[in-house]
Amino acid sequence: MHPPLPPSPHARPRSPRGRLAGFAAAVVVAVGSGVLAVAVTGPAEAATVGAGSYTETLPAGAKLPTGCGNMSANPRQYLTANAPAGPVPTNDWWSSLLFKKGDECNFSQPLFAGPAAYRPVASGLGLSYQTDAAISGSATGLGEYHYPYAQHVVVGVAGLNATQSLVDGWSDWTVTPSWSDGIRTMKATIGHGLPLSYYQVTGGDALLTVTGPPTAWQNSGNRIGFSIGGHDYVAYGPTGSTWTLSGSTIRSSLAGKGYFSVAVLPTLSSAATADKIALADTYGQYAHNHVTGTRMSYTYNQGAGTVNTTYAFTTTAREGGGTGTVIALYPHQWRYLTGSTPLSRTYVSPRGAMKIVTGGGFQTTMKYTGVLPEIPAVGDSSGSDLSTVTALLNNELNNPADFRGDDTYWTGKGLGRAARIAEIADQLNITSVRDSALNVIRTRLTDWFTASAGKSARVFYYDRNWGTLIGYPASYASDEDLNDHHFHYGYYVAAAATLAKFDPAWAARGQYGGMVDLLIRDANNYDRGDTRFPYLRDFDIYEGHDWASGHGAFGAGNNQESSSEGQNFANALIQWGQATGDNAVRDAGIWLHTTQAAAINEYWFDVRNENFPATWGHNYSAIVWGSGGAYATWFSGEHAMVVGINMLPMTGGQLYLGDYPESVKATYAELVRNNGGEPTAWRDMLWQFLALGDPDAALAKFRANSAYTSEEGESKAHTFHWIRNLAALGQVDTTVTASHPLAKVFSKNGAKTYVASNITNSALTVTYSDGRTLSVPAGKTVASGATNWSGGNATGGGTTTPPTTSPTPTPTPTACTGDVLLSQGKTATASSVENADYQPGLAVDGNAATRWSSAFADPQWLQVDLGAAQPLARVELSWEAAYGKAYQIQTSTDGSAWTTTATVTAGTGGNVTHAVSGTARYVRMSGTERGTPYGYSLYEFKVFGGCSGGTTTPPATTTAPTTAPTTAPTTPATDPAATAWAANVAYPVGRIVTYNGARYRCLQAHTSLTGWEPPNVPALWATS
Repeated sequence: MHPPLPPSPHARPRSPRGRLAGFAAAVVVAVGSGVLAVAVTGPAEAATVGAGSYTETLPAGAKLPTGCGNMSANPRQYLTANAPAGPVPTNDWWSSLLFKKGDECNFSQPLFAGPAAYRPVASGLGLSYQTDAAISGSATGLGEYHYPYAQHVVVGVAGLNATQSLVDGWSDWTVTPSWSDGIRTMKATIGHGLPLSYYQVTGGDALLTVTGPPTAWQNSGNRIGFSIGGHDYVAYGPTGSTWTLSGSTIRSSLAGKGYFSVAVLPTLSSAATADKIALADTYGQYAHNHVTGTRMSYTYNQGAGTVNTTYAFTTTAREGGGTGTVIALYPHQWRYLTGSTPLSRTYVSPRGAMKIVTGGGFQTTMKYTGVLPEIPAVGDSSGSDLSTVTALLNNELNNPADFRGDDTYWTGKGLGRAARIAEIADQLNITSVRDSALNVIRTRLTDWFTASAGKSARVFYYDRNWGTLIGYPASYASDEDLNDHHFHYGYYVAAAATLAKFDPAWAARGQYGGMVDLLIRDANNYDRGDTRFPYLRDFDIYEGHDWASGHGAFGAGNNQESSSEGQNFANALIQWGQATGDNAVRDAGIWLHTTQAAAINEYWFDVRNENFPATWGHNYSAIVWGSGGAYATWFSGEHAMVVGINMLPMTGGQLYLGDYPESVKATYAELVRNNGGEPTAWRDMLWQFLALGDPDAALAKFRANSAYTSEEGESKAHTFHWIRNLAALGQVDTTVTASHPLAKVFSKNGAKTYVASNITNSALTVTYSDGRTLSVPAGKTVASGATNWSGGNATGGGTTTPPTTSPTPTPTPTACTGDVLLSQGKTATASSVENADYQPGLAVDGNAATRWSSAFADPQWLQVDLGAAQPLARVELSWEAAYGKAYQIQTSTDGSAWTTTATVTAGTGGNVTHAVSGTARYVRMSGTERGTPYGYSLYEFKVFGGCSGGTTTPPATTTAPTTAPTTAPTTPATDPAATAWAANVAYPVGRIVTYNGARYRCLQAHTSLTGWEPPNVPALWATS
């Protein structure tokens, strides 16, 4: 039996060489042991967010993120001066390059990008491509599979001997490591889905050091193809260059041009030479189109019930005028690919076969088949089953949360338990139990969301250096390693969403909704314009799932154990966004949930039996590693927990687990086989999972063995409710979508039941893709079809409208919001274009994957004609990697006389917002100094207006709390009449202020606070 309080089921370094070290001969999984205690400098000071608050003074006894050197105070110590401003990303596939930890403080642990793996060393960048899995353990016991890093070649500069590798830049799924030894330098760009890696060098010849003498199968002109370790590589130099092979080294002067690329081919060394050369020719078309940026954008089509995702690659041609690159897609991408046809070859990867497309990106379309606040009470709302569930609910009256600890994880588990009880009790009109659960949620969340001087427990602390919100008491290294924030905070947000349906006043942004939003933004910030937190911290955009470790400093890469708790976070965003009327949050949750559901079914459950190595013997992986997977957990060797960890907490957001009912039954059967019989621990979680594949069998098991011990975050009332009602509804039906996000279809013996939950105070009609419609009264959940039921009393939820083309839809403006997008689709002109592919109109087309790019010279401008004079509010710029360092935003009524409304002299690119005012027909960006050797390049140039005059303030749904740290308000407040710096003022980039007689220029848009005086915060202000 497991102990009553088992360690958290998550990725954390409590026993780094324990169960997951079975393949130690191939990969060493190592983590750091250093812990830095931070002295308290004074009592906690609270920053208010509505009625809530957090502290910016470290609570007594609390720990900060720790790593090599001075990481706690300076997480940017391993970045170059070129690296993007703002909070550093964590929890990524390449995090050990930046968040150095443990025994590797100079370079990094292996970086599993897929299809290739990399590892920086003193002489350059090591490459590895593995097609044979290293397998440990047994098919009936604990075991792992990995495609371990085994170096084939090191790409570098002749003589390079760097003491460390730094991070020069990153984008959504690429990173650029950098090396320098004072004489020689190298920068490399690597990323998910990139068979090509790209290099820029100075100070010496390009040098490839091969592990053992390579076999060259082509060496012609600027290209050399060679085999090593059973695999094929190609090095592409500039036109006019040659490669010299001598022993185990390959060398080129690069004709003095300083750039090249290296590709790994999806062939084996035994392949015909002609086949290799043909592939090398195909790849060669893109070899000098260096990838300089990647970006994901998505839309949720509510009416069609689909989620569309665009994965865009920005390339810069080092020679010629080509665009696009070679792209390898993971299974969860190519199965839903639209508009592209893959090549015949595939790569082997830890996630399964990767298919290849070429071009500037690709798109996927997935069905969103809905989530529910809870399974409807179609089967336990009458008769003896009603008596059973009523008795079980009444047993929870006095302790619905049953908190097992006071840290962030165990508090979250208790809140989640109480939320399930509240949802069920409301369906069955047992208001005393519902209200008891809601009161516990309200009281505990309010406590956590309130900071005060000297408070050291149940408090959230914002660290400005790291751009993170940490709850104390922390748990399982959520503080020192930044582990698991999505796991922990998902429970808080989900419970807040349940409370919001019954107590909308509490959830308002002026009360405690702002604190809920901060937790969401910390774990997975959905707003690219918010500079307080990194964008989608915990979510790997390209792999389609979360990573749990903040630093990822393991020999097997980063890892994720409880995928279901990751989905709990995504579902919480859907529920919270729907309950509060926040489409941006809701749609972010829908994208996360839909994408990750596909990834989980591929990489944790391998529902088609195609992705795991055939000889591994398991059809389920409890932990996904960068290099493979493991039938094991961090905290227990019990089979019930190994399997159950990817099922809890069971909510209306976990119905995706039933998308493949035969796989559900196979996974449960494997559990019973490996366990030597039915499970004796976590039976409730496993029966609820089984109910998604065989609900009648699950119900029989519950009725025969009801005297079990519940999992710590579960109640018998919820377990019975879940299983009993699935037995009545049948299995989830993935063939039908709905026009409402809280809707689901079930099928039993071919007969469908349509379910929808309306948490608003107005009736709605839901339309399903098969033509069925369902009328749902205010506050009710309705089931109709094979089974019929209506219940529920939640009428406090917000109302939402279907999005159009943006993942963060603009609310319908009122008389003076300043939120009307004026520029999209209007006529744009520019001083120049790089080539015909980058026309000015592409910056105003509403497509974040297209862009305008200028000639490589100063000055340059881009302007848009709004068609008529319009009241203006703000201008939003979305820069490509080639950004403007110095530029002005100018307006004009006639296109001749220009007024400067914003000036930037030290821009850093990214997404920037400038407040403008007055009335004008023409708006332009006038660039005077480029930030890179290339031109000026904008994905989007957006002009907003729609107010009768003056600067305006956006709605609360898109504006961060004005007292929150380092926020970037969409529209700054008006400055004081004087130019002197003042607290509580929203300053845009470029604003000049005076302080103690000195002039300062704003570097990053923010709302000022006491303590942020210009001399104290060089990240925000520079002397001018």
